[in-house]
Amino acid sequence: MSRTALRICPLCEATCGLTLTIEGTKVTGARGDRDDVFSQGFICPKGASFGAVDGDPDRLRTPLVRKDGELREATWEEAFDAVAAGIRPVVERYGPNSVGVVLGNPNVHTMAGGLYPPVLIAGLRTRSIFSASTVDQMPKHVSSGLLFGDANAIPVPDLDHTDHLLLIGANPLESNGSLCTAPDFPGKLKALKARGGTLTVIDPRRTRTAKLADRHLPIRPGTDALLLAAMAYTLFEEDLVDTGELTPHLQGIAELRDAVRDFTPEAVAGACDIEAALIRTLARELAAAPTAAVYARIGSCTVPHGTLASWLVDVLNILTGNLDRPGGALFPQAATDRTPRPAGPGHGFALARWHSRVSRHPEAKGEMPISALAEEIDTATEEGEPIRAVIAVAANPVLSVPDGDRLDKALGALDFMVSVDPYLNETSRHAHVVLPPPPPSQSPHHDFAFNTLAVRNQVRYNRPAVPLEPGRMLETEILARLILAATGMHGADPSAVDDLVIGQTLGKAVKEAHSPVHGRDPQELAAQLFGDTGPERRLDMMLRLGPYGDGFGVRPDGLGLEKLLAHPHGIDLGPLKARLPQPLKTVSGKVELLPQPIVDDLPRLRQALHERPEGLVLVGRRHLRSNNSWMHNVPALTGGTNRCTLHIHPEDAERLGVTDGAPVRIKGAGGEVTAPAEVTDGVRPGVVSLPHGWGHDRPGTRLNHALKEPGVNVNQLLDGSLLDPLSGNAVLNGIPVELATASAL
Repeated sequence: MSRTALRICPLCEATCGLTLTIEGTKVTGARGDRDDVFSQGFICPKGASFGAVDGDPDRLRTPLVRKDGELREATWEEAFDAVAAGIRPVVERYGPNSVGVVLGNPNVHTMAGGLYPPVLIAGLRTRSIFSASTVDQMPKHVSSGLLFGDANAIPVPDLDHTDHLLLIGANPLESNGSLCTAPDFPGKLKALKARGGTLTVIDPRRTRTAKLADRHLPIRPGTDALLLAAMAYTLFEEDLVDTGELTPHLQGIAELRDAVRDFTPEAVAGACDIEAALIRTLARELAAAPTAAVYARIGSCTVPHGTLASWLVDVLNILTGNLDRPGGALFPQAATDRTPRPAGPGHGFALARWHSRVSRHPEAKGEMPISALAEEIDTATEEGEPIRAVIAVAANPVLSVPDGDRLDKALGALDFMVSVDPYLNETSRHAHVVLPPPPPSQSPHHDFAFNTLAVRNQVRYNRPAVPLEPGRMLETEILARLILAATGMHGADPSAVDDLVIGQTLGKAVKEAHSPVHGRDPQELAAQLFGDTGPERRLDMMLRLGPYGDGFGVRPDGLGLEKLLAHPHGIDLGPLKARLPQPLKTVSGKVELLPQPIVDDLPRLRQALHERPEGLVLVGRRHLRSNNSWMHNVPALTGGTNRCTLHIHPEDAERLGVTDGAPVRIKGAGGEVTAPAEVTDGVRPGVVSLPHGWGHDRPGTRLNHALKEPGVNVNQLLDGSLLDPLSGNAVLNGIPVELATASAL
């Protein structure tokens, strides 16, 4: 007999509600949950394939431990014994920084990934921290930190109410949105146009999103910051700046005007390949719209001036008065956010508190550039010990980081590596211990990260839809036991990790004057927590201390886990609202428009005014049925348009003698790959495009379907030397490449 269960989809940032059909313990179908308070029934191909992802036969079901050079099935006890025996000697002999922690993108898609990695890092006391953020969104974190004092205070466009949306380097019709959690992003863009709004897309590719736009500008890759600076210049020059109610909260507007004086539309037009008159039109339309929002994503982050581009996005929203107002760009308020503190000066945001050992890259948001992971392992210096052990959680950097070949070799030479991963993939194949989490149907789910980026405030939680399979271990318990094994507490009850966090959090909360539990007994509060597990009790604590919480009885109508469980389709907390100055944590207590690190980096942008790339440049692309390297082992999500091909414009193809479908060799600074050509006018002349996340052809993996059509690793074209200096983000777009046909091989 079949039954149904609700589940929030964990396969992209849209976080849509699903209704699963379950036969016994197997998910046999998935459809959109029409009663979900956020997604209201929307579903994409990934969500519809939830059952296939969940039931992939190549998912590991038991731990693997390396014995005599081979990974073999082991018990959980044997696996954690091996972790403790492998990690602790490295820490004790070489120090905590000799252990690197690598966090992959899937961490933000699981409840365990939101709760436990910070505890692991704090327990290890290592500064060798790397994550997918530095091949993705770190520039936005850094610019938000500099502007607002909080690297996680990221404004999102008010999609449901804006009159004018300017998208830069974003393709939400295929990505489903990023750093902007919005189920049915395509429907929201169509609704914008239906109510008479304007959609402008700036992208070197004519993406599905660009085809929907009122205006598409095929900018030269990597010049987004120049274009945005010229728009800011135009607003000042033509007296179009109107900061409105933001004015009392701003610092440095006069200095900002002086800082952009060199970036006239005429000065940037040649570099951007966009006419000066059109740049002025963009600025005028933005200023004239009743409400407007500028939104930029990965195409503007993974470029040489990613932080400056991210900063200028918010500068434009500020100069037009559209930051922190309905219809503009607003700060979400998640239910698990900390208790809102009174507005006022904060500690601010600092960069370069320490540096990487080899290339002296500055730290950003507590992380080192993941492009530097290989050299931190394989290069000896006098500055300290190299990384000798790695803990990788849901990470596959061999495919996602520049120069995977070098990293592949470096990981193979480690003293010890543990990987928390459901697959034996291109990275986890090097581990000495692999700890496989269960499939998502057997896991609880709450979106800690994505609710802080949601276009509407809401809260949802699912308990596991399917009982935990015998022999499996919840990911929350896996990570708790990993923390204990890695920090010298091996063998302790995993509940000790949750009890420690609860005690520390409540102990701090009762000392904060603005907290609803100020002055109360933390042990008494801990005894009141609701939930069947440690993670549920932690979620209950966060909800009750949060902005909508009951404050442990202070607000009887407030939120807690028990109330949330009574609303299986979620609780709507209302539209985004203006929140300034409360979110600001800068030293001044204001939006600091021109922080010193930005000032120091602007000369580099001025130099770019005179740069013109010769030859072809490479950009990446995303597929609707993929999420990085996750899903190429699922037959339902590969094939068709989801293929690893090189997009090339007909003019370039004719000039180079490239024919559609023929193999083409692509060479970059980090190496070369060969992929079939796909001749299309969807890319502008001078630009070629390869998708990210492919290259499943290395031996020793267990990805049987992905091996049939492995594709090529676009990141192998990069040598890892090109970084945005402020954020450490890898430069993945606008990379010079050379092409040669198969006949020239």
